[in-house]
Amino acid sequence: MIAIRPAEPADLSAISALDARLTGQAKAIYWQETLARYAGGPPERHFLVAETPKGGLVGFIAGEVRAWEFGQPPAGWVFAIQVDPRLRLKGAGSALFEALAARFKAQGVTHVRTLVDRKDHLILSFFRAQGMVAGPSLQLDKALS
Repeated sequence: MIAIRPAEPADLSAISALDARLTGQAKAIYWQETLARYAGGPPERHFLVAETPKGGLVGFIAGEVRAWEFGQPPAGWVFAIQVDPRLRLKGAGSALFEALAARFKAQGVTHVRTLVDRKDHLILSFFRAQGMVAGPSLQLDKALS
C-alpha cells in the first residue's frame, strides 16, 4: 500500500536522488529551491510524495493552480512527477496524480494541465491513462543562439 502525503524538507535527499537516478542529472539545488517554495508554501502550490509502509519514498508530484496566463481561466498545472520504476504500473503514479487533482478540485479549478516532450512516450502514456488529452494551448519555441 502506498501512502501519499505532503512533502517535507526532510524528503529533499530522497527526492533529489530519485530524480537524479531517473533523469541522469543531479539537480539538488533545483529540488532544494522547489521544495522550499512548494512544501508548506501558499495554498495554490502542492508537492506530494508517495511512500511505502516502511517509509521509503518511491515517488513525487508537484504542481500549482495558475490563472489567467494568456487569457486562460484558472487550472491546475503539473510540472513534475517521478516514480521509482519498480512501482510503475502498480498505481503509485496514478495515486499521486489523483491526490494532486483532488487538491486542485478543492481549490475550485476544473482542469489539470501539463507540458510534455512529444518524444517522451512513457510520460505521454501515463498522462493519457489519467484521462488527459491535448489542451487548448500550443507551445511555441525558439532557440536563442
